[in-house]
Amino acid sequence: MKKSLFTLIILLCFLSTNTILAREDLEKTTITKIGQNAPDFMVITTDGKTIKMSELKGKVVMINFFADWCPPCKTEMPFLQKDIYNVFKDKNFYLISIARENTMDQVKKFRKEYNLSFAMAPDEDRSVYSLFAESYIPRNIIIDKKGKIIFQEIGFSEEKLKEMAEIISEELKK
Repeated sequence: MKKSLFTLIILLCFLSTNTILAREDLEKTTITKIGQNAPDFMVITTDGKTIKMSELKGKVVMINFFADWCPPCKTEMPFLQKDIYNVFKDKNFYLISIARENTMDQVKKFRKEYNLSFAMAPDEDRSVYSLFAESYIPRNIIIDKKGKIIFQEIGFSEEKLKEMAEIISEELKK
């Protein structure tokens, strides 16, 4: 009994420490701040469309930064498709995944392999990523209809994904 309780306490300490470290990592490596206007950028998607952040005002936007070699990013993608994009795609919402340090061909291959239908674009030189952060992927940012950042997070968990879905749902009601 004492061993089980001790193990549980150690596990809880480890989990809370990881949460604190993740929060510190988010703060240390994030350039943008909640409440500020999202930086303007332009990307070309795998379908050949030019997307400019400033032209998305009036929509709730979610930006997902990933890389094709990143295990948590790979785990997150089916959830983004099913629980975010499929749920909100017919509303005033836009999801774009931007591949840090990947080429157009790599992103096209990844998109096909994971059967993803939301917008995806490469960021070979980190020029877009560096407007938002210094390190860590996956990284998700939610921007309100006025173009202000309302949520930022690093890593992947189903709980955070549910939280993002709730935030998007609430913003779409405004």
